[in-house]
Amino acid sequence: MGAPEPLGRGRRINLPNVITVGRIAACPVLFWLAMSTNTTARFTAFALYTAAGLSDILDGYLARRDNLVTDMGKLLDPIADKLLLVVTLIPVYVISHRGGALDEVPWIGELPMWILVVIFGRELFITVFRAYAARRGVVIAAGWSGKRKAMFQMFFIGGALLWYPLIEVGTSRGWNSGFWTFFSEGLQVWVVVMLGLAVLLTVYSLIDYLWSYRTVVGIRD
Repeated sequence: MGAPEPLGRGRRINLPNVITVGRIAACPVLFWLAMSTNTTARFTAFALYTAAGLSDILDGYLARRDNLVTDMGKLLDPIADKLLLVVTLIPVYVISHRGGALDEVPWIGELPMWILVVIFGRELFITVFRAYAARRGVVIAAGWSGKRKAMFQMFFIGGALLWYPLIEVGTSRGWNSGFWTFFSEGLQVWVVVMLGLAVLLTVYSLIDYLWSYRTVVGIRD
């Protein structure tokens, strides 16, 4: 009889995987809420996106703590992350091009298409590169730059999803207090700075991965 299998590794259905599947299932709802012009739906989109982001942290923590890392989890988690990026970044892009007075991204206006090309292009390229490396027996694990890139992307998207309904409510109700001015201007700065850092780290992480695994494509020192 062989050695007993570590608890949780052979079970596909466990709490971290259920949380990940729940995050995937929430993506269509999140897309619909984010695209809505209803203020309540927009606030709900922000709340759901925040919950999804926290669930990503939670399922990883539980999987490591309780030794519940499975092959299914390794497959589903990046799928969930990429779906979450798609169903939130695309609405931000679409909303910014609707032409309304309150639809533009703070300080930027319409979100440029090249930003989507950079972000989604990087994800697609690294996915293909990982698959190519795997066929050559090399596993490309998530690195520091990739994790930071994802973090700043989430900070930008979360800020934008909050900005749209918040500025709508503030404008309609005529808020003009010092606190509102401070908070709204601070949120604008947050959105712009997080977007800039997200784009920079997206490009940097691509270069970092390619350089770190340059031997996969035959580049030698």
